[in-house]
Amino acid sequence: MPELSRFFGIIITLYYDDHGPPHFHVRYGSERAIVSIDGLSVIAGELSPRVRGLVVEWAALHRAELREAWNLSVQHAPLKPIAPLE
Repeated sequence: MPELSRFFGIIITLYYDDHGPPHFHVRYGSERAIVSIDGLSVIAGELSPRVRGLVVEWAALHRAELREAWNLSVQHAPLKPIAPLE
């Protein structure tokens, strides 16, 4: 489970061999969710409104990098870290 980014205690990961649609995983304390890269919506799990807002803000800024990371993960290629939200 390669870590793409970490900010404000939020950890963003992507799994190799994961199923579509393109998405990333979010962990924050006991909260867990899967977020769609294209729609930036939570497709599984649940995040508090504050965490969801931060994740969506970050993902909107880095959508192209997230798509690239998804494509690399499908090929089992090394993933590049993505800058955190500041």
